[in-house]
Amino acid sequence: MTAKDVIKSTLQQCRTVARDYIADLNDSDLMIRSVPGVNHIAWQLGHVISSELWMLGQMGHKLPALPADFEAAYTKETSTSDDPRKFHKKSEYLALMEKFEQPVLAAIDATPDAELDTPGPESMRTYAPTVGAALALLGVHWMMHAGQFVPVRRKLGRAPLF
Repeated sequence: MTAKDVIKSTLQQCRTVARDYIADLNDSDLMIRSVPGVNHIAWQLGHVISSELWMLGQMGHKLPALPADFEAAYTKETSTSDDPRKFHKKSEYLALMEKFEQPVLAAIDATPDAELDTPGPESMRTYAPTVGAALALLGVHWMMHAGQFVPVRRKLGRAPLF
Protein backbone atom coordinates (compact mmCIF):
# COMPACT_ATOMS: atom_id res chain seq x y z
CA MET A 1 0.00 0.00 0.00
CA THR A 2 1.37 3.39 -0.96
CA ALA A 3 1.16 6.61 1.03
CA LYS A 4 -1.55 7.86 -1.33
CA ASP A 5 -3.48 4.60 -0.88
CA VAL A 6 -3.42 5.15 2.90
CA ILE A 7 -4.56 8.77 2.47
CA LYS A 8 -7.43 7.70 0.18
CA SER A 9 -8.47 4.81 2.43
CA THR A 10 -8.48 7.06 5.48
CA LEU A 11 -10.49 9.71 3.66
CA GLN A 12 -13.07 7.16 2.53
CA GLN A 13 -13.37 5.72 6.05
CA CYS A 14 -13.81 9.18 7.55
CA ARG A 15 -16.45 10.15 4.99
CA THR A 16 -18.26 6.87 5.74
CA VAL A 17 -18.34 7.66 9.46
CA ALA A 18 -19.75 11.13 8.73
CA ARG A 19 -22.43 9.66 6.43
CA ASP A 20 -23.32 6.97 8.97
CA TYR A 21 -23.67 9.53 11.75
CA ILE A 22 -26.22 11.54 9.77
CA ALA A 23 -28.00 8.60 8.09
CA ASP A 24 -30.87 8.54 10.60
CA LEU A 25 -31.04 12.31 11.14
CA ASN A 26 -33.46 14.63 9.37
CA ASP A 27 -33.01 18.21 8.19
CA SER A 28 -34.19 19.72 11.47
CA ASP A 29 -31.85 17.43 13.44
CA LEU A 30 -28.95 18.91 11.47
CA MET A 31 -29.78 22.33 12.95
CA ILE A 32 -29.43 21.22 16.59
CA ARG A 33 -26.44 22.47 18.56
CA SER A 34 -25.10 20.05 21.17
CA VAL A 35 -24.42 23.01 23.48
CA PRO A 36 -24.65 26.78 22.94
CA GLY A 37 -21.88 28.12 20.73
CA VAL A 38 -21.10 24.82 19.00
CA ASN A 39 -21.71 24.70 15.25
CA HIS A 40 -24.71 22.67 14.15
CA ILE A 41 -24.22 19.72 11.81
CA ALA A 42 -25.67 21.52 8.78
CA TRP A 43 -23.01 24.23 9.01
CA GLN A 44 -20.27 21.68 9.66
CA LEU A 45 -21.20 19.58 6.62
CA GLY A 46 -21.16 22.61 4.33
CA HIS A 47 -17.90 23.79 5.88
CA VAL A 48 -16.11 20.46 5.39
CA ILE A 49 -17.35 20.08 1.81
CA SER A 50 -16.23 23.63 0.96
CA SER A 51 -12.93 23.21 2.80
CA GLU A 52 -12.11 19.96 1.02
CA LEU A 53 -12.33 21.66 -2.36
CA TRP A 54 -10.52 24.77 -1.11
CA MET A 55 -7.62 22.69 0.27
CA LEU A 56 -7.21 20.79 -2.99
CA GLY A 57 -7.43 24.06 -4.91
CA GLN A 58 -4.60 25.41 -2.77
CA MET A 59 -2.55 22.45 -4.03
CA GLY A 60 -3.35 23.32 -7.64
CA HIS A 61 -6.05 20.73 -8.27
CA LYS A 62 -9.06 21.71 -10.36
CA LEU A 63 -12.34 20.18 -9.23
CA PRO A 64 -15.95 20.69 -10.28
CA ALA A 65 -17.50 23.86 -8.88
CA LEU A 66 -19.80 23.99 -5.91
CA PRO A 67 -23.30 25.36 -6.43
CA ALA A 68 -23.46 29.17 -6.60
CA ASP A 69 -23.34 30.81 -3.17
CA PHE A 70 -22.61 27.49 -1.42
CA GLU A 71 -19.29 28.59 0.04
CA ALA A 72 -20.78 31.89 1.23
CA ALA A 73 -23.29 29.95 3.36
CA TYR A 74 -20.51 28.29 5.39
CA THR A 75 -18.26 31.04 6.71
CA LYS A 76 -17.29 31.89 10.26
CA GLU A 77 -19.96 34.58 10.19
CA THR A 78 -22.75 32.21 9.14
CA SER A 79 -21.86 29.62 11.80
CA THR A 80 -24.00 31.44 14.38
CA SER A 81 -27.18 31.34 12.29
CA ASP A 82 -29.98 29.01 13.33
CA ASP A 83 -32.13 29.82 10.30
CA PRO A 84 -32.57 26.55 8.37
CA ARG A 85 -33.41 28.50 5.21
CA LYS A 86 -29.80 29.71 5.09
CA PHE A 87 -28.45 26.17 4.87
CA HIS A 88 -28.93 23.17 2.62
CA LYS A 89 -30.91 19.98 3.04
CA LYS A 90 -29.35 16.71 4.12
CA SER A 91 -30.00 15.27 0.67
CA GLU A 92 -27.98 18.11 -0.87
CA TYR A 93 -25.00 17.53 1.43
CA LEU A 94 -25.07 13.82 0.63
CA ALA A 95 -25.32 14.52 -3.10
CA LEU A 96 -22.31 16.84 -2.93
CA MET A 97 -20.32 14.30 -0.93
CA GLU A 98 -21.10 11.77 -3.66
CA LYS A 99 -20.39 14.21 -6.51
CA PHE A 100 -16.95 15.12 -5.21
CA GLU A 101 -15.78 11.76 -3.89
CA GLN A 102 -14.23 10.49 -7.13
CA PRO A 103 -12.76 13.86 -8.21
CA VAL A 104 -11.16 14.23 -4.76
CA LEU A 105 -9.69 10.72 -4.93
CA ALA A 106 -8.47 11.44 -8.47
CA ALA A 107 -6.77 14.63 -7.24
CA ILE A 108 -4.93 12.61 -4.60
CA ASP A 109 -3.89 10.08 -7.27
CA ALA A 110 -2.75 12.92 -9.54
CA THR A 111 -0.39 14.27 -6.90
CA PRO A 112 3.09 12.98 -7.77
CA ASP A 113 4.61 10.84 -5.02
CA ALA A 114 7.71 13.04 -5.14
CA GLU A 115 5.60 16.03 -4.04
CA LEU A 116 4.29 14.46 -0.81
CA ASP A 117 7.35 15.60 1.16
CA THR A 118 7.48 19.06 -0.38
CA PRO A 119 6.21 22.09 1.54
CA GLY A 120 2.44 22.34 1.76
CA PRO A 121 0.57 25.33 0.38
CA GLU A 122 1.64 28.54 2.12
CA SER A 123 -1.96 29.18 3.24
CA MET A 124 -2.00 25.82 5.06
CA ARG A 125 1.60 25.40 6.14
CA THR A 126 1.07 26.12 9.84
CA TYR A 127 -1.15 23.03 10.18
CA ALA A 128 -0.11 21.05 7.07
CA PRO A 129 3.63 21.52 6.59
CA THR A 130 3.89 19.18 3.61
CA VAL A 131 1.69 18.28 0.64
CA GLY A 132 1.29 14.80 2.14
CA ALA A 133 0.12 16.31 5.43
CA ALA A 134 -2.32 18.54 3.55
CA LEU A 135 -3.77 15.51 1.74
CA ALA A 136 -3.98 13.55 5.01
CA LEU A 137 -5.88 16.47 6.53
CA LEU A 138 -8.77 15.81 4.13
CA GLY A 139 -9.82 12.72 6.09
CA VAL A 140 -8.84 14.12 9.47
CA HIS A 141 -11.09 17.13 8.88
CA TRP A 142 -14.10 14.91 8.14
CA MET A 143 -13.45 12.84 11.27
CA MET A 144 -12.89 15.88 13.49
CA HIS A 145 -16.32 17.21 12.57
CA ALA A 146 -18.00 13.80 12.59
CA GLY A 147 -16.90 13.49 16.22
CA GLN A 148 -18.87 16.65 16.93
CA PHE A 149 -22.02 15.01 15.53
CA VAL A 150 -22.01 12.42 18.33
CA PRO A 151 -23.27 14.70 21.14
CA VAL A 152 -26.18 15.78 18.92
CA ARG A 153 -26.99 12.13 18.22
CA ARG A 154 -26.94 11.35 21.94
CA LYS A 155 -29.02 14.44 22.71
CA LEU A 156 -31.59 13.05 20.24
CA GLY A 157 -31.53 9.65 21.96
CA ARG A 158 -29.69 7.83 19.17
CA ALA A 159 -27.60 4.83 20.13
CA PRO A 160 -23.84 4.82 19.59
CA LEU A 161 -22.84 3.51 16.18
CA PHE A 162 -19.20 2.63 16.73
